[in-house]
Amino acid sequence: MSNSKSEISRRKVIKTSAAAMAAIGAGPMFFTRGAMAQEYCNAPKGDTVTLGFNVPQTGAYADEGADELRAYKLAVKHLNGEGDGGMLNTFKPSVLKGNGVLGKKVAFVTGDTQTKSDAARASAKRMIEKDKAVMITGGSSSGVAIAVQSLCQEAGVIFMAGLTHSNDTTGKDKRANGFRHFFNTYMSGAALGPVLEKEYGKERVAYHLTADYTWGWSQEKSMKDFTEALGWKTQTTVNTPVGAGDFSQYITPVLNSGADVLILNHYGKDMVNSLTQAVQFGLRDKQVNGKNFEIVVPLFSRLMAQGAGDAIKGILGSTNWNWSLQDEGSKAFVKSFGAEYGTPPSMAAHTCYVQALLYANAAEMAGTFSPAGIVKSLEGFKFDGMGNGPTEYRAEDHQCFKDVLVVRGNQNPTSQFDLLEVVEVTPRAQVEYDAAIMGGSLGPVNAKAC
Repeated sequence: MSNSKSEISRRKVIKTSAAAMAAIGAGPMFFTRGAMAQEYCNAPKGDTVTLGFNVPQTGAYADEGADELRAYKLAVKHLNGEGDGGMLNTFKPSVLKGNGVLGKKVAFVTGDTQTKSDAARASAKRMIEKDKAVMITGGSSSGVAIAVQSLCQEAGVIFMAGLTHSNDTTGKDKRANGFRHFFNTYMSGAALGPVLEKEYGKERVAYHLTADYTWGWSQEKSMKDFTEALGWKTQTTVNTPVGAGDFSQYITPVLNSGADVLILNHYGKDMVNSLTQAVQFGLRDKQVNGKNFEIVVPLFSRLMAQGAGDAIKGILGSTNWNWSLQDEGSKAFVKSFGAEYGTPPSMAAHTCYVQALLYANAAEMAGTFSPAGIVKSLEGFKFDGMGNGPTEYRAEDHQCFKDVLVVRGNQNPTSQFDLLEVVEVTPRAQVEYDAAIMGGSLGPVNAKAC
């Protein structure tokens, strides 16, 4: 008897499902364009789709945040068919046409992360709940990126990370709803190691000053791992607060420490201040252990170089991208950004612009703004024409893999922007690693309604 009832129930389900499919028309379209209109967070209902740009507009990384916001606004113009199109003309494979995304005009809202995790989560939450943003992007701090990525995972929206360099973002703290185009501290160490050996030799003693949060710790560890593998010794590591301003109390002990290299695991205004003060204290004029004293800044940007002035000359570091690159994508972006704002873009601006285009293209490819469709489009996606050569969004950890630049502060700049010279383009193969060594798990995609 129970078997008979079960069979009747099964047939009713089949009949109901068939009727439902007939009512909505062609089956395949239900799962593509316009699919699941009420089944994911902030599915756009009108003729616009809203993106949330969450950047540091105040705090130690505000200069980077201002340039990120410029890039996002330019990306929106290009996506909506305004301006010269920028990298829409060089990005391949791409289905973007400069007529919005999925038939909708791109709109945006902004938030101020203040370079603080709590503030960043609050502004992202407001953009999701009040402004109905279907995607959040931005940030110039790994602590912020990790906090907002977690929030977006919980909320059921995609997070396209801006400037975040800690291994943890796509390592132990990775999430299925999050993606990072920027490189990480492991890649910086892998790229810098051979250049440091060539320039400074194998017998060095390093002193680290480190920003006291996830990025600084990650950068310090990566630099220690790769320099100690060369034969360098680590003399001392000291954590410093973000936004300290005056670093003299941390630099003074370096003078008589016995170290002959100072590694500044600092970023933004902190790096500008610590490097400037280190030079003022005469570190670069010293000889220790029979060698010229050297300073290394593992993560560089043009904006930081501009702030540090002459102190940057000759200093080695790594960067995700530089405006002087001559590939077609870089030239198109520099031209478009320069026409809009009168200055070349920073690497922060570059990665944010690229992330906006990658998200839009993924939505077009999927035929939906649903996180499930976005993730499917981006995992394993290989592309070119975006300024870093052939690039891949690795499926295992949602980390982009591409070439990395080693740069040096230009000794003889030809303009106020010509501050970093590219010493080496480190090939992807040299900086790639097994995802398992970073730990963490992506977990399932959250594509549920808010």
